[in-house]
Formats: sequence, C-alpha cells, structure tokens
Amino acid sequence: MPAQPSTTEHQPTAPDLIAGADPLRELDALFVNAPLRDYSLRPRINDYTLPVLGLAYIATYAAHAGYNVGVLDAEAHGLGIGQTLAVINAARPRWVGMNLLAPTYDLSARIAAGLDESIALMIGGHHAKAMPHRILADPRMSRLHALVVGEGESRVAALLDNGKRRAELPGVMWRDRLLGTTAVGIAHGKDTAQWLAPNVNELPLVDRVYLTQDPYRAEDGRTEASIVGSRGCPYDCGFCGAAVSANPDITIRTRSPENIIAELDHLHAEFDTTAFRFVDDLFLGAARIVRPTMQAFTEHRIGNRYVWDATGRINVLHRADDALLDTLAHNGLREVALGIESGSDRILHAMDKRITADMTETVTRRLLQRGIGVKGYFILGYPGEQPDDLDATVRHIQNLWHLADTLPGRFRASVFEFRPYPGTPIWQQLTDDGHDPDKLLAYADVDLTDHGADESLRARDEFSFSVGIQFGGVPLPTLRTTLAALAREQHARSRAERATA
Repeated sequence: MPAQPSTTEHQPTAPDLIAGADPLRELDALFVNAPLRDYSLRPRINDYTLPVLGLAYIATYAAHAGYNVGVLDAEAHGLGIGQTLAVINAARPRWVGMNLLAPTYDLSARIAAGLDESIALMIGGHHAKAMPHRILADPRMSRLHALVVGEGESRVAALLDNGKRRAELPGVMWRDRLLGTTAVGIAHGKDTAQWLAPNVNELPLVDRVYLTQDPYRAEDGRTEASIVGSRGCPYDCGFCGAAVSANPDITIRTRSPENIIAELDHLHAEFDTTAFRFVDDLFLGAARIVRPTMQAFTEHRIGNRYVWDATGRINVLHRADDALLDTLAHNGLREVALGIESGSDRILHAMDKRITADMTETVTRRLLQRGIGVKGYFILGYPGEQPDDLDATVRHIQNLWHLADTLPGRFRASVFEFRPYPGTPIWQQLTDDGHDPDKLLAYADVDLTDHGADESLRARDEFSFSVGIQFGGVPLPTLRTTLAALAREQHARSRAERATA
C-alpha cells in the first residue's frame, strides 16, 4: 500500500519521483503535473494534494498499448521549477505531456521552456482547451508538437506511435513556427467519435502505480482511494470549466454499475481499500443514473463492505424521495460534496445554479438526519456580489453548522475566493464587460497561513489564488478576512469532532 502523504521535510531522489516507469527501458513519455507554485521560493505547507487521475488514466492507457510511461507529480512532491526540470531532463523521455491549469500556466510554460531539445511536448487540460491559439503562439512553447483538446487517452497513445501522423487525429493542434500558421488534425469517417469520446466502460482501470498519494491511509485508519464514475456535466454554472456551454464537444457518459463495482472490489483486493471518493463532476447528478447504480450497490452489499463519498447536485437531491435517500445511506454513502456557493438567491441566480438557499438547507437537513455528512463549497466575491450577499452567505454557513449540531451527520464548509477561468461562461461575460484578459489571467498565490503559522488555514494553502481584482461591492481585504474567519471556525469544529469521536 502506498505510504501516507509525505511532507516536504524529506525529498526522494530523482528516480523515485517518477511513478510507474520501467527504469530499464527507454522512457516513451513522462506525464508531468506542474506544481501549483514554485516551492523553491515558498516551501509547500500542506501535506496532501488531490490525485492526478486524468494523467493516470492516460498513462494506464498508454502502458496497455505497450509504451513505457511514467508520471511526475511535482505538486504532490512539493518541487520547485528547477527541481522539476532537472528530473525531466535527466529522465530523457521522448515526450513530455502536461495538463494545463489557468492559475499555474506560467509555471507550466517555464517548465516547457526548459525542456531539453530532444524532448517533444504535448499538452492538454482545461486551459489548453480554453485558449489554444494563445498557447500555441507562446514562444516558451517552442517544443510543443501537439495540443490535445478534450479527453486524451487514445490520441496520446497514437501520438506516441511515430507512425501515426498528427493530421489523422481530430482535436490535435500544432503550430508551424516558420509559417506562423496553426493546423488541426482531421479524422476520416466515423473515427472521430472513438478519438474524442472513448467508451468509459472499455477503458482499463487506473493503475495506481502512477498515483503518488492514492490509495492513502486516512485519519480514521481506513485506506481510501479516489475514482471517477462519469465524464461530463449537464449543468452550466457560470464559474465552472466543466459547464456544458463551454464543452459542446463533450458527450456525457457514465460507467455501468458493474464496471464501478469491479473497480471498488479490485482496489479492496489489492490495497485493502474500504473507503472511496467519487471525484467526477456529479456522481449523484441525475436520478435516472443514481437509481440503477444504487440497485446494483444493494445487490452487491456495498454498504456492508465499504463507505464512499460523492459529489451531488442540490436540485436533484431536493427532488429525491425519502426511499432513495435511505438507500444511499444504506449503501454506505458517508459524505456528499455540494456546490452551495452562496447564501444569496440573487447571486445563485447570477451563477445559474438553479437552486435557492432554502433548497440547500432542506437537502442538508435530510442528509444529516440519515447520518450522511455534507461538505459545502462556497465562493466569495463572485461578480456583482454586494455586502448584503456576503452577509447572507456567512449566515447560511452558520445556520448549516448549527443544524449539524443537532443531527447525526456533520457539515463542513469549504470556502474560496472567486477567480475567473477562461472557457467558463463568466469569463465571457467579464471580457464582454471590458475586463482585460491579461489581467484576468494574472493569478497570484495568496498566503493566508502567515507562512504556515496559522494551522487552521494549512489545508487551504494549495487553493489560495487570486487575480487581485474586486468584482463586486466587497473589498478584497474584507473577502479574505471573512474567508479566513470561516476557515478557522471550520478547523476548530473539525478538531472538536475528532476529539470526541
């Protein structure tokens, strides 16, 4: 079983940092998760980061196709840019693949600029999809041979085959530096669908050798693992990169219940995993999918053997009858992550959340009554938010905390400062309103921990980014003071719960 998440006090040697590769063979590809900040300048404070399941899926698929590949999770290891480049260039892979995120694009570009001339670069991810022409024109991306738009498993494996030309791969872009032109691959006939939207039930199960911290040992002693149950989202939340309007090419697909259960049992057999986290956009996002999945979970006695957490949609759970919620609890549902976002109905409407604060409270109460925990995500500083809206959100969080004090389940609040992402509906609105895209892309990390001294904010450290723009009527210092106060209160409540457990 993989070790517990490590701190930055001990740095493994360079070969140990690359997960899954055979050191005795030529390295066909090294898939790199860039660090969220340059940790040579400010060492990483928190001890755990989310697993890079997307890169692990691609690595697993490529390995099944016969290629020797590895994953370098520079964020999980807390590496600086120089350290990351030293590991990559020493490994001498034929290709480097990177998933681009908007807040860390500059760091990724610096890594790309430092690659050895013998290494070809491929990129993908939300930011690559949202701003492909800007990225292709970036001189730091001179080693870029392929920008892959969308899900990459089959096209990445094809790129690793030197006999497969880019021109035959749909959604793969590249730039002719001499001519200054951009080209896009085109598939022939019915091949397009198989390249862009692979059958999720036919993909190989993720090989956990490519994940640095998953499965891992949780505080309660259970071994936990993250899995994906579906791809795509039918909703259009304004701030979200998965919004349906921003992803017209994405076909929403769900894994069959049998396929999901096979992975649960596989992880249990191999790692003694008994707790799982469904990290896809909306595992509990449609009743027509939830009901047959829960029927299969009941038949396989999942609730007697495992516990699991999942993302959910408030309006779907609001319509669910008592019998369905009872079935979720019986089948081992431990906690639901809900995008509550605000306590102001005006802001919820602006976000196109299709929920109200009253709906959130009702859903939370019904789940907590059954002993199912709720983790609520909140955004402070959404465009147009006024002091009254912020006050409504603070009151809403406090009401949900007090509700949990009287019921079997627990409520956790996870609060973020709004930051715009290209490709989202709100990005288009902001640029239409005259905001400079360059300023909207000027992400900077915000240290709310006082250089690590504030323990209550350590868990928020990796997510604290800002573009330094006030988008509503609440000044940024007030937003951050409110965010920090809510995080400290949540930390104190969680610590008290652990002490009495």
